[in-house]
Order: sequence, then structure tokens, then C-alpha cells
Amino acid sequence: MTSPELHRTTVLGEKAAAAAHLGRICFKTGPPVYTGVELEWTVHDAADPARPVDRERLRAALGRHSPVTLDDTSPAQPLRHGSSVTVEPGGQVEVSTAPRPSIAALVLATEADVAELSALLERAGLVLGRSGIDPWRAPQPLVETSRYRAMRRVFDRRGPAGRTMMYSTAGLQVCLDAGEPAELAARWATVHMVGPPLVAAFATADRHAGRRTGWASARMAAWLGIDPARTRPVWSPRQPDEDPVAAWTEYALAAPLLCLRHDGPDWTPPPGITFADWIDGALPRPPTTDDLEYHVSTLFPPVRPRGYLEVRYLDAQPGPGWILPLAVLTALLDRADTARSARAIAAPVADRWHAAARYGLADPPLAAAAAALLDLALEALPRLDLPPGTHDETSRGIRRRRAAAERGHR
Repeated sequence: MTSPELHRTTVLGEKAAAAAHLGRICFKTGPPVYTGVELEWTVHDAADPARPVDRERLRAALGRHSPVTLDDTSPAQPLRHGSSVTVEPGGQVEVSTAPRPSIAALVLATEADVAELSALLERAGLVLGRSGIDPWRAPQPLVETSRYRAMRRVFDRRGPAGRTMMYSTAGLQVCLDAGEPAELAARWATVHMVGPPLVAAFATADRHAGRRTGWASARMAAWLGIDPARTRPVWSPRQPDEDPVAAWTEYALAAPLLCLRHDGPDWTPPPGITFADWIDGALPRPPTTDDLEYHVSTLFPPVRPRGYLEVRYLDAQPGPGWILPLAVLTALLDRADTARSARAIAAPVADRWHAAARYGLADPPLAAAAAALLDLALEALPRLDLPPGTHDETSRGIRRRRAAAERGHR
């Protein structure tokens, strides 16, 4: 058997080998057991949220939990319950949980780690943001790496959306097992189809840099404005039955390079070269499987396969509000019949990503679909193993969102 390290560095001389590698690493099937979350926040001065937070202040606040991108001498210790801490280019702090076999275990561990992080920041006079985009400050870099510089240069070719995304946005990601091979296509379709109504239902990003943006989710608007080749959805209602592995392979190989790693500081790639072009000899050296894995880390569709399904389309939520979309998504996927009902509800609006970001629940078709999906989630909620004290609060929170969706539908 080839060792994992040797396998990672295999030269890719043809697209078929790249496709085979993507199938192995991006869609790891099996019984759906584990769930995880990645929570991202902007960080603010507690007394003046519009005041910039500098790198040293954030590093000192995080201490031994600082990532090496912020402090190259840091041990980068996880939080007490296993969550890792990272800092995004604009100083956003992200907590990535260890996957858990039950929602109750995930919620309890994540709540404890968020409380620990909040206490670290509080001692430095800092607080976590409560929305999907910075309401007070314009985009400004805080962390600079070769990767981030290359990203900015490539994104700048198309306009300011890339800088807004990198330096000002904060998202909530729900990580779900891909499921058994026979159910992969259905789970893949479900998490995509419910995306637009859930973007609308959980939009929190209407203010940025001190003004109203005209978008319900300016965070999602930024993502949609970067580069469709790397941010558009992989699943499409125009090809609803397309094999997920084939669709992702085509998407990944056709996406232009965002970073070209080497020993120098400038990783900016030549414009327009796709990974398929690289395989075909467009660059001096051939790509490897390690290059391919790095390339897919620079693709940002609303749902990204990473061995599991990483649902990326939700805005950051205020306080413990992250539990609501986590509960809704897991409830909608809890059983095959529930997921089937969710797809039927969402089908008429499954491609309305732009409308969801622009209008949110003010769009009547999206509001109607969101209300029906939240009703469906409420029906399935008792089957989830939410912590006893969390179940009633979550149910009330979903009902409040459902009432807002009903008002939008009217």
C-alpha cells in the first residue's frame, strides 16, 4: 500500500488521475454520523466597535491559542473542548470544532469553547461581532501571508468584492457527513436546494462600514461578486441529476488558479490558467496531488465537499443563534422522507441565490419556501438529540424566524 505522504505528492499527468484523486478525498461516504461547525466572527473593541483592532492586541488576547499566521512562535493550542482557533485576513476569529457523533455533544462542547474564547477576548476589552459582515469598519488587512496576498491580487482583477469578503465578512459553516453512496446525490442536492431560502431566513448582514448596503446579506453578495468560476454553486437545477463527483471534478479542474506556491513571497499565478491547463503543461512543472488539494482549498462554492459536506452559505449569527441553522439543517436531513419533502419545498427557488442575498425574506417566493422548510424542521426537531435546556429555546428561535418568513410571504 502506498503511504499517505507518497500518495499526496504523486505527479498528475492527466485529468483522469486528478478526477480519481478528487473522488477519493472529497466524497468519503458512509453512515451519516458526525456533525461539526465552523463559527466565524468579526472582532471589535468593546467600548468602540468602529475602532480598528490591531494584530498585536488580538495576538495577546488569544495567547497560546493564536494561530501561527498571527504568531509564528505560538503553540496554537486548541480550546478546552478541542476547537481550533484561526484568524482570517481581516482579523476575523474562527472556531472550528471537532466533529461530534451527536448534536447534543456538539452544542455543549461548542458552547463551552465559545465561552472560553469570549472570556479571552473580554479580558483584552474585545467582543465578538453579531452579524455576517462588519457593520462599522471598511475592509482592512490584518493578517498577511503569501496566500492572502495572492488572493487579494487575483480578486482585485475583478473588483472590490474579494477584499470585502477577505477583510469584512463572517460566516457560519455546518459540516455534515456525505452519507452512504446510495444517498450521496440526494444529500448533495438537498443541502444546495434549501440554500437560498435558508440564506434568506438567516441573513444578518445588511449593514457594512457604517451604512445600509441594500442587501439582506452583503456577505453573500460579496461571495457572489468575486468570481463565478470559484464561488458559484456546484449543483444546478438545470442538471439536477448530475453525479456529485463528476460535477465537482469538472468545477475544480475548470477553476483558474488562485495561488501558485513556491519558495518566493509572491504566489500570484498567471491570469486565467485553470488547473486543467496546468495538467496540460501550461506551467513549467507539472502539478501534483498536493497541488490539487491546495487548489480545491481556494474554491469557495456555497457547498464544498471536503470528505464531508461543508455548508458555507450562512451568515454568522448573534450570540448562541448559530444553533438555529445547525438544528434546521440537521433536522431537514435527519431522514430520507424529510429530505425529500425539503427538496420539494425548495425546488421552485433552488436557484435564487442572488435574490436571497439581495432581498432576504422580502422576496415572497423565498419567504414562502423558508416558512415551509422551518415548519418541516420543527416537525423533525424532537428527533434531534439537542441538550434538554437547548431544545425549547431552539424551537422558539425557529418559530420566530418562521413568523418573519410568514410576514415576508404575505
